[in-house]
Amino acid sequence: MTTVQRRVAAPVIAYLAVGSTLVLLSCLLGWWILARGDEPFAIDTAWNLLVAELWHPALTGFSQVMNFLGGGWVGVLAVPIGGAIALVVLRRPWAAAYFLAAEAVSAAGVQVLKHVFGRVRPEDILVVSDYGSYPSGHVTNAATIAVAAVVIFPRVWVAVVGAAWVVLMAFSRTYLHAHWLSDTVGGALLGAGAALIVAAAFAVPMAREGMAASAKRPWLG
Repeated sequence: MTTVQRRVAAPVIAYLAVGSTLVLLSCLLGWWILARGDEPFAIDTAWNLLVAELWHPALTGFSQVMNFLGGGWVGVLAVPIGGAIALVVLRRPWAAAYFLAAEAVSAAGVQVLKHVFGRVRPEDILVVSDYGSYPSGHVTNAATIAVAAVVIFPRVWVAVVGAAWVVLMAFSRTYLHAHWLSDTVGGALLGAGAALIVAAAFAVPMAREGMAASAKRPWLG
């Protein structure tokens, strides 16, 4: 076992354990929702009514922007490819490969769970969306990006920005009534879990190039 392999052994175990737990929790929440039929949780209904009372043109505009950035060709193609290109420019090809793989696994997981659970979206939805309310694809994608960013650049400011991105995305999805609050929770669990599980597979090569990058760009690491 090389020095790098010994160094990442504990993180790999943590990635797999935490990531698997998060994905399992997302699935269990989905099964709970399925078992309840079309009846939303009390917190879902309460939150849906609350955000309806918060209606404001500025919030609507903001949420529409988040809707555009977090899904469709932007979220599925532009962000993953753009992020990978940026990482290659920073001479982090393994990190780029990890980011693309995490995004692909996350997106596939969303579609699987949407078709397994087939939850109906809120009736007062303000945007056009695909089949299945659970889990939120936008929030899953946001969580995958946020966790992958922390894995690649383990800095506090990266974690803070990533967490803010996930929370804002979740708010925008419920504000537009595209999802129930529990859909966003399930999406966050799935996205974070997928990013961690995939990180385990890329841990060794990313650690090697990460050490080299830290020497040149300590602010990114």
